[in-house]
Amino acid sequence: MIYLDNAATSFPKPESVYTRIDEVLRKKGGNPGRSSHAMAMAASRVVFGAREAVSRLINIQDSSRIVFTKNATEAINVALKGILKPGDHVVTSTFEHNAVSKCISRLERMGVESAKVAPDKEGRLSPDDIGAAIRKSTRLVCVSHASNVFGAVQPVAEIGRVCKSKGVLLMIDAAQTAGAMPIDVTAMGVNVLAATGHKGLFGPQGTGFLYIEEGVEPEQFVDGGSGLIGGELEVPERLEAGTINTPGIGGLGAGVEFLLSEGVAKIRTHEERLVGMTLEGLSAIKGVGVTGPLDAAKRAALVAFNIEGKKPVEVGLRLDNDFGMMIRCGTHCAPDAHRQALTWPEGSARVSPGYFNTEKDIEAFLKAIRKIAAK
Repeated sequence: MIYLDNAATSFPKPESVYTRIDEVLRKKGGNPGRSSHAMAMAASRVVFGAREAVSRLINIQDSSRIVFTKNATEAINVALKGILKPGDHVVTSTFEHNAVSKCISRLERMGVESAKVAPDKEGRLSPDDIGAAIRKSTRLVCVSHASNVFGAVQPVAEIGRVCKSKGVLLMIDAAQTAGAMPIDVTAMGVNVLAATGHKGLFGPQGTGFLYIEEGVEPEQFVDGGSGLIGGELEVPERLEAGTINTPGIGGLGAGVEFLLSEGVAKIRTHEERLVGMTLEGLSAIKGVGVTGPLDAAKRAALVAFNIEGKKPVEVGLRLDNDFGMMIRCGTHCAPDAHRQALTWPEGSARVSPGYFNTEKDIEAFLKAIRKIAAK
């Protein structure tokens, strides 16, 4: 088996992730923040340790600005629906994941206005175009750090400077980049960041987080939690109503600790090399078209491609059934991106190597694609 679907969810996880989840369930199974007994305190320390690890990863000083969620989609909803109000204007792109585009569509029905900026042919946004779309009522710019279809890494720091000069918040969807490439929210001018835990952070499914800069206070998305009736809780607890996923957060913390010990730059270098091999190999196969930039340094660790005369789902099934290789096919929950890439409605096949893949995996994948394309 060769697993090449890490943009959907990373596999395998570092051994420490499995161990941490098991340890929390067996030895630290109390309810964090709900009791003062030893097991509850141990669970609270697990959650706090994970907040601290995530804070170091994105370079913030106050870990209380990290809110744990069940995925990036929930984090995006918490932020957009908690920050934007009727009459506000939001700027986004024409290639966002459904988590952003559907959320903004709902907000539009409630009186929020939006503008969508198109990228160039490689899927890269122009900071100048973002700036031109900002108006007096603009509250927020929300864009993907890297599209899960184009793969193109956006010039976030430049967009951040434009937003700051106009007094507008910048929010990024880092689902495809958190853990896979260095992120410094302060240096990049990012005020809000949403990420999932089960991709580049090596955590389990059902985990994610939202970073909210101090001074940005979204309204509560879910009511409940501890505290006096009518009392106002502080972030992060205010946005984490109910019992949180302590074993999952523990596993996420272990995944981030692994990233910090290995070094994100080292992981990025390895994945970039594999993506470079993939791009070079696919580009040399007759009838294969690649979406997004052909320079691995300009993209996240994923490559969407199509084979002339073959449906993406057919390619995926052949790889799975005949070659024991796992990739993702379809529209990747991003129909707007496929419309922009002219691959709608069938979508694309998408290969996404991870840190635990090898050059031999990519060589085997390319050999399989040559055989599929030749028939």
